[in-house]
Amino acid sequence: MAVVIIEEAITVEQLQFSREEYDEYVKVVVDIEREILAAGGEWHADAERVLLAAGSRQEHLWGGGVNLTKNKIEFNSLINMRPGVSASQEVIDQAIRDKMEEIIRRIFKL
Repeated sequence: MAVVIIEEAITVEQLQFSREEYDEYVKVVVDIEREILAAGGEWHADAERVLLAAGSRQEHLWGGGVNLTKNKIEFNSLINMRPGVSASQEVIDQAIRDKMEEIIRRIFKL
């Protein structure tokens, strides 16, 4: 499980480390409150666990990914399904999507 927390622009080393599971796709979990993300891992839950251990709060964590060959951001993850909050794997709330996209674009330089 190769997961790295990234607060600023991703470095070449961090990108290589986060691509260990999937070469052209990086799973990310974004903390929309702290404006950081965890990248990598086989499952979004791997990155979620790393962020929770680093002080993030569950209600601020949303999963998605970056297709590195298409420079496309995706907003789909099992961790996005939460009773009473979201019944969908897809992030539906536009404000949350916008915040996720802003953070991902800044960190991945998209």
